[in-house]
Amino acid sequence: MTNTKAKRKAKAALAAAAASGTPLDPSCPPAPAANPSTAQDPALLAGAATTENGMPRKRFYRQRAHANPLSIHHLDYPTAPDQMDWSIHYPTYFSPPKSPSSGSVPLLGPRPRAKRVEFADIGCGFGGLLISLAPLFPDTLMLGMEIRTQVTQYVADKIKALRLNPGSVDPDRPDEVPVTSAGSTEKVEPEEEGERPSKKPKLRDKQVASSEESGKEIDLSPPQGYAYGNVSVLRGNAMKFLPNFFEKGQLSKMFFLFPDPHFKARKHKARIISPTLLAEYAFVLRPGGLLYTITDVPALHTWMTSHLASCPTFLRLTEDEISALGSEGGEGVEGDLEGGERGRERERRLLEAVRRRTEEGKKVERNKGGKEWSVWRRLTDQEALERKGLVQVVDDDE
Repeated sequence: MTNTKAKRKAKAALAAAAASGTPLDPSCPPAPAANPSTAQDPALLAGAATTENGMPRKRFYRQRAHANPLSIHHLDYPTAPDQMDWSIHYPTYFSPPKSPSSGSVPLLGPRPRAKRVEFADIGCGFGGLLISLAPLFPDTLMLGMEIRTQVTQYVADKIKALRLNPGSVDPDRPDEVPVTSAGSTEKVEPEEEGERPSKKPKLRDKQVASSEESGKEIDLSPPQGYAYGNVSVLRGNAMKFLPNFFEKGQLSKMFFLFPDPHFKARKHKARIISPTLLAEYAFVLRPGGLLYTITDVPALHTWMTSHLASCPTFLRLTEDEISALGSEGGEGVEGDLEGGERGRERERRLLEAVRRRTEEGKKVERNKGGKEWSVWRRLTDQEALERKGLVQVVDDDE
């Protein structure tokens, strides 16, 4: 009984210290107070703060490694995609809604067209992929969805710092040179010896051939004055509210990078890849769009690939098809008509970011672990029916 009372008193003392903001360790500065509402603060995401803000530090944004997506979370979400206020996240592309029941209005620019979010990083974590892809696709709006409050706040603060100063260096990763409008100085890390080989041959050699054969580095620097206005993050549960944010066929790329493996069998229903959720992903992903998966857990890789393979709407790309991505103009990206070597090089760098630029990916490489990944194409409804055997294909010669 005495031990139980002592434990209760110690637990109460810890809770009181956390509530008051007093650091438990005098040598450790207090973490900022967790405020779920600030994760989508317009001033924060728009970079409207007047004080000087440096790059955030992860040690001030402590959070559990995983959150239960099946729990009840107090989240804000629109009733329909056309009622979403995107001006909070992309102030240079949208103006605020004219009425509470309407959505944001696209701004007219040099190339007036209705801009929509096209890349979605589901479970974006600390935003490593988004920050890497944003200057690589400067005209493409991309969004990270993360369910953990403090992690979402970290990504939002990092985007804010980059908008205020695009050349900021991440203090947690000082060895990485940032990408600015002056030119790309980011170095591609070499292949780790401890990386687990895939069941198929490695694709890296074929993917880099396009840039190496040309004999010169292809310049894919963002335009002058680029300030990360095309990337944002929100706290949301993609397993429940994904169709509330995106219209049918809106997305061109979806990323599921190092998702929670949920090892226990009774927790498998909480995995981000499942037959029910694949139907929603096929709904928001346009025909020809791409879905990327990567994990360091072989059992989870088998789970994801088996479920995707059993879904007639998704077809796994071969190594030759992955190497040819971007060769044709408009490959999966609205308005991207460059094609050729530049398109292939852009897709190659995207795949490198998928494998190496996320926080989990860097951690796996530091621990000499292995990674298994795959790329899937969203088929048209007609192709899916033919693949399922519900529609008979008629030869024109007959």
